[in-house]
Amino acid sequence: MAVKVLLVTGDAAESLEVFYPYQRLREEGYQVDIAAPSKKKLRFVVHDFEDGFDTYTEKPGYTWPADLAFADVDPAEYVALVIPGGRAPEYLRNDPEVQRIVRHFFEAEKPVAQICHGPQITGAAGVLGGRTTAAYPALEPDVRAAGATYQDGEAVVDGMLVSARAWPDHPGWLRAFIEILRTKAPVA
Repeated sequence: MAVKVLLVTGDAAESLEVFYPYQRLREEGYQVDIAAPSKKKLRFVVHDFEDGFDTYTEKPGYTWPADLAFADVDPAEYVALVIPGGRAPEYLRNDPEVQRIVRHFFEAEKPVAQICHGPQITGAAGVLGGRTTAAYPALEPDVRAAGATYQDGEAVVDGMLVSARAWPDHPGWLRAFIEILRTKAPVA
């Protein structure tokens, strides 16, 4: 039986922040299911850092099908959760099904990896209070408003939560997350 990891995302998620964990976790032997508001082809974006811009720029990215809709997710079937960034968390955080899913992972003390704007979702789900997390630096006020401590780092580990600022942090972020997975939910 496959050991399954859930990745929650939607349109306008950052392409690298979806595909890097998706592929890296599959390489480790995990089955990775992508859940979205509905089962459809998702349209991701590319956020880049360009000279002369005060923030990242956004370009069209890859498309990829969602495996299932949030409403069809039984989080008990999954050993871990991944929350990519991009613009998707801005609207996903308001989805009661996403909040239900996220709360399950925190209440069951399962591994969770979040990056970039992902803390918008965990903050809205009410599970960040008292924790330490990285996020895209512009979200530091949002992290504080959710009752958490912001830490500027590439792989911030707080119990079962592993967080990072953005896709340049992928190596450290996934290394720390996979170390936890290998201990907490190893692939046979």
